[in-house]
Amino acid sequence: MKIIRKVLSFLFIVWALLMFILTMLLVLVPIWIISKLPEPKKAIALHKIFRLWMGVYMPIIFCPVIRKGKNNFKKGEQYVVVINHNSMMDIPVATPWIPGPNKTLAKIEMAKTPLFGIIYTAGSILVDRKQENSRRESFAKMQETLQMGIHLCLYPEGTRNKTNNPLQPFFDGAFITAIKAQKDIIPGILFNTGKVLPHHDFFASRPMPIHIHFLEPVSVKGLTLENVTELKNKVYSIMEQHYIAGYKSGKS
Repeated sequence: MKIIRKVLSFLFIVWALLMFILTMLLVLVPIWIISKLPEPKKAIALHKIFRLWMGVYMPIIFCPVIRKGKNNFKKGEQYVVVINHNSMMDIPVATPWIPGPNKTLAKIEMAKTPLFGIIYTAGSILVDRKQENSRRESFAKMQETLQMGIHLCLYPEGTRNKTNNPLQPFFDGAFITAIKAQKDIIPGILFNTGKVLPHHDFFASRPMPIHIHFLEPVSVKGLTLENVTELKNKVYSIMEQHYIAGYKSGKS
């Protein structure tokens, strides 16, 4: 049985990779053209392309995305959306299914990837975490993004969760950004991406539905930077409880 599972996992990974490359090549030129537009037109157009791309790709690889909580986004409002991070699949899933154009903070190293780097750069705020100036500039760009009417999609754990805990400790950045901009936080919970593309075992990959839940906004009205830890802990607790409940119900 183990051999059969490994063979099926290998076939799934090959199929998913081939379909990703094929569909990526189909959207590459439109995304490159759109990347030349000024903001926020660029973000608006990119979101439509990403939604179409992943809306086709995910069902093709037998991993349909099921979204819950869209109504928590009020029309005309911008949010700092914070999402748990379990897999390399998280960004391709989360970005298109956030209601409305959004940008994510991304490591500059991935921008050097041939072809995919064009797509990666177009929809991201790039940061070199080794450089203090780059980190400072990224904070300014995140504020600008929110002021332009674009959501932020941030992963407060910083890196993929490779522990057995529901969540890793959160960094302060997302919460500092939300308080400075006075933009409410929407917690987002991803289920099953860590099973579709696990970090620990290539041959444990398998197709299955992916769930993304957007929870009720957490207000930052009136908060100051003195409240960062309090806000961070509050959002962490909300996300942890929802993730554990989802785990018990079989979603993750």
